[in-house]
Amino acid sequence: MLSYKAMYKFLDKGIHAEVLDFPGVITFGENLDEARRCWLSALVDMAETNLMKGESLPQPDPTISDPDADIEEPIHLLLTAASRVSLVPEPS
Repeated sequence: MLSYKAMYKFLDKGIHAEVLDFPGVITFGENLDEARRCWLSALVDMAETNLMKGESLPQPDPTISDPDADIEEPIHLLLTAASRVSLVPEPS
């Protein structure tokens, strides 16, 4: 499990959400719950993309902070691996 840090900034028309120590995970929601759901999906997509491309995941930085954030909170990424093997052509 990797623990990153999310930040939220309240704007006039919604909430900007960003995972500070995972570049590229930036989203927007109309409320805090929606902003959390959006970055959750974005974080999983970015992590899976990194791994499929053979790239490592960014190392969490517990000291990272954004002075403009209204809220910061830790978030936890838990990935599981699966494999599947099949014979081609399959025996008849």
